[in-house]
Amino acid sequence: MQRMTGGQAIVESLQVEKTAHVFGLIGSAGMEIFDALYDAKSIDFIGVRDERTGVHMADGYARTKGTAGVFLAGQNGPGATNLVTGLAQANAAYSPVVALAGSLSSAHVYRDAFQEVDQQALFKPVTKKTWTLTQTARIPEMMGEAFRCAMSPRRGPVLLNLPRDLLAESADFEPMRAGGLAFDGGFTGSRDSIERAAALLRGARHPLILAGGGVKNGRHHQKVLALAESLNAPVVMSPGHGDAIPCTHPLYAGQMGPRGNAVASDLARTADVILALGTRLGFNTTFYSFDNLNREARIIQVENEATAIGRFFPVEVGIFGDAGNVTDDLAAALRGHDAGGCKAWADTFMDRRKSFLAQLDADAGSAADPLQPGFLFKTLRDVLPDDCMYTMDAGTLCLQATDKLRYARPPALFTPLDFGLVGFSYACGLGVKLATPDRTVVSLMGDGGFGMTASEIGTAVSHGINTVCIVMNNGCWGAEKAYQRDFFGERYIGADVPNPPYDRLAELWGAKGFRVDKAADLAATVQAAVACGKPAVVDVKVDPNALYSFRRDSFKHRDKSA
Repeated sequence: MQRMTGGQAIVESLQVEKTAHVFGLIGSAGMEIFDALYDAKSIDFIGVRDERTGVHMADGYARTKGTAGVFLAGQNGPGATNLVTGLAQANAAYSPVVALAGSLSSAHVYRDAFQEVDQQALFKPVTKKTWTLTQTARIPEMMGEAFRCAMSPRRGPVLLNLPRDLLAESADFEPMRAGGLAFDGGFTGSRDSIERAAALLRGARHPLILAGGGVKNGRHHQKVLALAESLNAPVVMSPGHGDAIPCTHPLYAGQMGPRGNAVASDLARTADVILALGTRLGFNTTFYSFDNLNREARIIQVENEATAIGRFFPVEVGIFGDAGNVTDDLAAALRGHDAGGCKAWADTFMDRRKSFLAQLDADAGSAADPLQPGFLFKTLRDVLPDDCMYTMDAGTLCLQATDKLRYARPPALFTPLDFGLVGFSYACGLGVKLATPDRTVVSLMGDGGFGMTASEIGTAVSHGINTVCIVMNNGCWGAEKAYQRDFFGERYIGADVPNPPYDRLAELWGAKGFRVDKAADLAATVQAAVACGKPAVVDVKVDPNALYSFRRDSFKHRDKSA
């Protein structure tokens, strides 16, 4: 038995779980934990400037590393409420974030005490599980449950409230052990479902694989590519998962649907059998419409969340299982299959893909001013290394970028996904870099979103987190200004965003600042930022008139041209 305070027991639990980084913001409710962290040499504490952005760091770290990202909010009340947006984002991404929140002393609950808020009720809608510690002696049990719940399928964020009096109390603890996983996700479908799916794929003439988060998060790209080659099946990806397989493979088609490219989207509209691996066929992939899928296609849907199967589209075969394991079993069932009849389908796709990429470069134009988004994306394709990992914000510039960049080494793309959050990318990139320090990390943001999170430059400098943030500065909230232009008679309100020179702001924080006012300077400046060996911010002046209405479907009622 070992006698420890509750704060020491929390840190001991983190060490038992082999936690290498804890993101957090100090506060009086969690002081016992922070004091114990002082002695925990195996844990690197990353002090952040805001709880919301700190959770984005933990989110990026978790998605990259494939293990839980830990965030510690030291203050109850406002310190905890600031977590809501970050946890809602992690929840939408099924990201395994373990959030620990300082909480009111037990004796003060329901007394309208200082900074009192019902944290249990507050976080329940935006987490996989929220609960509150009731006894100091139960800390190992509760911490083990937090990690186990966050990491078990389907993964997601959890929050444990920690009353400050229980952190100060002492108790005797048995030697701790990791919470572990009762279930590691390695399950597959029934023999019958695998055989029925294999039979459909054998009979396909226009087979297509749609790879989603289940492929990317499980790092199953090699298995999926082997299956794709055996079927002569192109591989399209759901939006935000354009890195599910390497972009260098001949069968890579990029993102499909309303957020994707024309070639990939046409494949989904003309395929006769679609193998949907690790995807819900959700909003960003389909807009819940057969405009983006062949209504006559026979769909095989593989998901590790049973309720997602057939939820939005009827499926011929639904398989409740892990995308990697099901892919292995399908490959075994299809061994010896002759896909020669599908060669023309694959060859036609590859020719179209080649033409699409050539046209993408041609449409980007030359180094003319004002600088156009397409030229920026082409420059990034040309000059950034194959190991590059990208983080994105929401907004139309980033939405356009996701299918115009190169993702050569999965994982390589981290976006807000269905939460559509602005202010996510830069902080997420810091977490991604800590998880993979040897890879290049580039964060793309609009100027408005970067303004929300620029204070985390201080975190990057303090901890030597050398990412490159490219701020696409058009002086406005681009998506909304485009809608006001196209559907509301140019009645602009709240759309323009005056900004400081972000390169100079970066220098004031102690980072390296770069500025691009002319397109001709872009390539050399980006290369210099990557090579500078410091946290870097590149303020890129983008044509303010290069606006695009991404969600035209939302404003059909106002479209005068229809």
